[in-house]
Formats: sequence, structure tokens, C-alpha cells
Amino acid sequence: MGNDGGSIPDRRDLVKSKAKAEQPDKANQTRAKWLFCALSKAPLQEPVASCPLGKLYNKDAVIEYLLDRNRYGDGEEICGHLRSMKDLTTLKLTRNTSKSPADNITASADNADRASFMCPLNFKEMNGSQPFVYLSTCGCVFSLSGLKAVTGAASPGNSDGQLDSEVKGKEGRDGGKQLDMCPQCGAKYDHTTDIITLNPSPEEEAKTREALERRRAAEPTKTKGKKRKAKRDAPESGNDKPQEKKRKQASPIPSTNPNIAAASRAVVQSLAEEEAKRKATMSQAVKSLYEPKNASKKETFMTMGTFTRYA
Repeated sequence: MGNDGGSIPDRRDLVKSKAKAEQPDKANQTRAKWLFCALSKAPLQEPVASCPLGKLYNKDAVIEYLLDRNRYGDGEEICGHLRSMKDLTTLKLTRNTSKSPADNITASADNADRASFMCPLNFKEMNGSQPFVYLSTCGCVFSLSGLKAVTGAASPGNSDGQLDSEVKGKEGRDGGKQLDMCPQCGAKYDHTTDIITLNPSPEEEAKTREALERRRAAEPTKTKGKKRKAKRDAPESGNDKPQEKKRKQASPIPSTNPNIAAASRAVVQSLAEEEAKRKATMSQAVKSLYEPKNASKKETFMTMGTFTRYA
């Protein structure tokens, strides 16, 4: 440590400087966003879905998260804005033809950085080197440069909402906006609202999140049991009296045929006469069986409670 004639300590040896903060690797962050699921951190595999904020998910992972929100530790931080599967858009991706199936097996660095999907218009790989967008109406995915080259549309989220005057700059005769057509499937979309940027910058993501929260706050609240309450209160209102009359008129009391009624009365009368004749020929012992229980009986203590078989 000095004073021994062998070494002389310097300030760098005695005073340690403050360690520099670690800088994240931007290349690895970009690769993680475009090649892996934002929720499960697994490689992207079809079916792939995206949310209104432009994040990429494996659809199976989102279903597991909605069933059990504690399945992933950072699930609420990443996709806590998802309420149901209706908030997701299933993407129609185009396979990268330059990447062979053998590339998925080999573990070289070059093959690992190759994206599995590409733009169908200009064949650019979806690896984060250039911005990609998707149409919320149909889910088709394109590179922003390829979509501009084909449709001439302005950048997504542009407030001007103008198209190239040579391509789509005219409005309809009725004064409404003229919708564009998807270059892949032909579905109609509005370039001012239906073009969503995939993996946007943090500033753009914050603006999109604020717009999403404002839109949800403006939605009317759905009250459960509203229809049940309306049905329960419906009979109390005075407007339902004509309906009750119609129901009564629709279901009248069935009337009996007079011929059938007369025949039934004749049958009942004949049966009553036959029963009277049969009782007239009975003995007193048999008649006692048909007497009511409360009828007075002339019995002594010798015959009380006994049964005479041959009476």
C-alpha cells in the first residue's frame, strides 16, 4: 500500500468513482417487443392478437390471463386495460417466406433475429426496424411505408385525415368521408381512426391510453336487471290494460255441446235408477255396510264389534 519502496498509490487506487448506471440494450428491447409475447414472454405464435395500444400478444396467453388475472406477475401492469376478448383484434399476419422451417430449429444468432412475419406489400420483415400498423376493422398487418405506397394514406392518428389528392383525396357526393379499402382483403376502413400502430413509442402509447380512457368514460353505464325491472313494473302501468283484454279475448272459455250434455245426464239418471233397484233387493245386513258411520245402530254388548258373516 505504499511507503515500502515498491509501489506508489494513485488517486484512482484510493478513491473509487461512482458506478455508472446500466444502460438497457435497445436491440434486445426491440427484439423482445416484436418477436415475443408482451404478456407471457414466449415467442409469437399464431393466433397473434393486439390491443388498442398496439402491443403484441399470443391469444392463448390473453385467454389464460382473463380467466385468472394472477397467472402472470406483471399482467395488470402490461394488459390491465383489457376487459374482455372484445378489446383484442386477431391479426392476419403474413409468414416470412425467406425464413425456412429449419431456421426455427437451429439456434444461431442470425436465425434467432429473423422475424417470423413480414409485410405482404413490400416484403419487409416485422422485426422493429421500421414501423408496422394494422387495420382494426379486419386485422391485416402492413408496414407503414408499404401501406402509404399502395393507398397513399396519411400517417396513423393524423388529425388532418387527408389522403393524397391523386389517390383518395375526394369526398363523396353526400359530403361524407370516403372509406378506403384494405389492399389485402378489401375490407373498408377509415384511415383517421382504424389504423393502429404496433409497438408505438412511449409518448404515443401514453396519448393512446388517455384517449382510450376518455372513450370508455364516455360510454353509458350498463345496469344489470334493467329489463327485469321493466317487466316487473309493466303490469302496474295503465297502458297494459288493452293487452290484458286481448289476452282474455284470445283465450275464451270452452263451451260444451248441448247434445253431449243431455246424453251424459241421461246416463247418470239411468245409473242412479239401477243402483236404487239393486239396493231394494239387498238384505238388512248388506244395507248396513252402505250406511254412514255416524248412523245410529241397534247393537247390544253381545254383538258390538263383531261381524256376522251370514247375515
